[in-house]
Amino acid sequence: MSPDKLVYMANQIATFFATQPGDDQAKRVAAHIKDFWEPRMRAQLFAVLDGHETGAVVLSPLARRAAEQLRLAA
Repeated sequence: MSPDKLVYMANQIATFFATQPGDDQAKRVAAHIKDFWEPRMRAQLFAVLDGHETGAVVLSPLARRAAEQLRLAA
């Protein structure tokens, strides 16, 4: 999958959870990605975090926090 598509998807998930009440949105985004993305997609997301895969689309701050939490939990 292209990095742009992957980042776009992560940002869409983050946009949804940003509208939900509470202060655990990043945790909920990370849980969604863990539950519904296959391991290769998560590994590619981590590569985007590390700057190994770049594209025109940038991770939103919430998506970035969720990806960092997800990586720590892995």
